[in-house]
Amino acid sequence: MQETAADAPTVTDVLTLEEIDRDLYRSTLVFTDPFPLYGGQVAAQALLAAGRTVAPDRLPHSLHGYFLRSGDAARPTVFRVDRDRDGGSFSARRVVAVQGGEVVLSMSASFQAPTAGPDVQVAGPPTVQPPEDCPPLTLPRLFSTESRRPEQPYATAALPTRFWARTTVPLPDDPLLHACALTYLSDIGTGLSALPEDEAAPGPTLDHALWFHRPARLDEWVLVDLVPATVSGGRGWYTGSLTTRDGVLAASLTQETLFRPGRNPFRPGR
Repeated sequence: MQETAADAPTVTDVLTLEEIDRDLYRSTLVFTDPFPLYGGQVAAQALLAAGRTVAPDRLPHSLHGYFLRSGDAARPTVFRVDRDRDGGSFSARRVVAVQGGEVVLSMSASFQAPTAGPDVQVAGPPTVQPPEDCPPLTLPRLFSTESRRPEQPYATAALPTRFWARTTVPLPDDPLLHACALTYLSDIGTGLSALPEDEAAPGPTLDHALWFHRPARLDEWVLVDLVPATVSGGRGWYTGSLTTRDGVLAASLTQETLFRPGRNPFRPGR
């Protein structure tokens, strides 16, 4: 059935989990998708499940997820959380996301209680046009998200490596949900699209890591900047940052994908 704008899922539907039992959660959003389950969706839901098991004042400061199998958006995902440790300031969690009895994602996540100390940002944000002065950009696979395309740092990149984005629905004043929405956004795009036309073919994501430096609202504009770094041993690796509109570095990321010999599928006409 064709969805209308009124009944289309939103990011709040993505970030809704049913608690089955202690430390056991299940996604509630299912939909037909011709592609494998979007990695940012399952990673955001895994972080949310982990966050539901820590004290409310402990927010995520890092995660590292391994994508082990393709998932299916048309079936629920079950998340099992292991409480590795709750210390005086930090809580460590492990999460496995399961479909059909098989693990599709394994994640480690760490949470920290509020801590006083210096706040230093060494480098400023990239210099780009404000989102209002940029043309629209469609980010595939993301529900209720809009984006803008500023000038690009790599003129020959097949896909944008720098873009503004925000949700089109307001999000509640819950820092955990905003961190999960950031995770949902962080897996879209790739810095590897800037590599030479026929160098190699980027493939599925192997692993994805995020460090949350400062809070950011994802229903306000954030700038995503992805930077290619290296290809070796059949793997491509890039880094990235997410910066608020007022120039505050909210998060940093790294991602590694399979990278096989062959033509780059991101190039037009491939």
